[in-house]
Amino acid sequence: MAALTPEQISIVKSTAPVLKVHGPTITTLFYNNLLAANPALKNIFSITSQTTGRQPRALANAVLAYATYVDDLPKLAAAVEVIAHKHASLQVTAEQYAVVGKFLLEAIGQVLGEAATPEIVDAWTAAYNALAEVFINREREMYAVQKQHGWTGWRKFRVARRQAETEHIVSFYLEPADGGQLPAYLPGQYVSLQVFVPELGFLQSRQYSLSDYGTEREGYYRVSVKREPGEVVDHPGLISNLLHSKYVVGDEVELSHPQGEFFVDPADKTKEGVPAVLISAGVGATPMMAILKALGEKGSVSRPVSWVQGARSSRMLPFADAVKDIVRGREDVVANVFLTTVNDQDKAGVDYHFGQTRVDLEKLDQDKELFLGDQRAEYFICGPELFMLQTKKALESKGVPEERIKLEVFATGGVGAA
Repeated sequence: MAALTPEQISIVKSTAPVLKVHGPTITTLFYNNLLAANPALKNIFSITSQTTGRQPRALANAVLAYATYVDDLPKLAAAVEVIAHKHASLQVTAEQYAVVGKFLLEAIGQVLGEAATPEIVDAWTAAYNALAEVFINREREMYAVQKQHGWTGWRKFRVARRQAETEHIVSFYLEPADGGQLPAYLPGQYVSLQVFVPELGFLQSRQYSLSDYGTEREGYYRVSVKREPGEVVDHPGLISNLLHSKYVVGDEVELSHPQGEFFVDPADKTKEGVPAVLISAGVGATPMMAILKALGEKGSVSRPVSWVQGARSSRMLPFADAVKDIVRGREDVVANVFLTTVNDQDKAGVDYHFGQTRVDLEKLDQDKELFLGDQRAEYFICGPELFMLQTKKALESKGVPEERIKLEVFATGGVGAA
């Protein structure tokens, strides 16, 4: 990594307060200018995240974090890994960093005007190039791994089967159209799924967790997609609604190689006997389902598992029967289901364990179901962003250190599905 001078570091850090104020304005202008001049990049960036403003806000926060910790980059290592995995799933190239840098620096200059002195521009140019080098090098490593697995770039897959998990979640079983082998993946990882959107006239990609495990031996990957209502009125989730309404058996989509830093390695012998607490809400159960299945496969290390799942109702609870089957067949798994609304046909202790409530860790056995007495226990959380942050805070209040809590960020900047 090219080193910044002490003067450049000082200048970048001094601009952090300015970025906090003007960050979203800068990044919104950046995306508008970038995509207007480079329409091919619309295939990479989510139009939904542009419309909601989530993408500019995420980039503004990332730039602010970089300015704040430019002299202490190890604090950003986890965030860099998340972003690098997403970039690799979208097939971002090294050459594209130069294009992005040009428009980002121009946007900073346009918004700051005369305040963007030559010294500030030079310092931020050096800082951007240094950070781009970090991403390019890390993503080069990821692409090398993809190549070792015999699969790089986008690959055509055919819908082999559709299965309704709930009234708003459908599982798509996807087989490679070329009939070739599928590489193994780590449970919890995701794929980018790409389709052409006729009304837009260009491709769009979304990331979906692989919701099954060991399926490469069966010749398919499975993703379970929730039909998203969307964050903006009259703007429902673009790709999720398209998949639900238009894609049937025989139709083709494109997938990139599995990626993601949120996973469990079922063959990691150092985790023998280490409890895994899987906490999810709604469609956040998708990566957890893969993890749960993987930890019961022959050859996996033996780990006690606590499955904690929340849903608005039993009709919106994915994988209910599959989880029941696993719990019946394994003594090392305990499950607790929370339903916000309980229906007359729901049976306590069978269809749910806690009714008329969201996920509440206080209601669980703190030792047998949360394993708070085991200083090795690991906690995996996936669901709406606020749910994850609140659950993480609740665990930390019980003395669980941050390094044993893993979140799947189900939004722009992490893993999204809209």
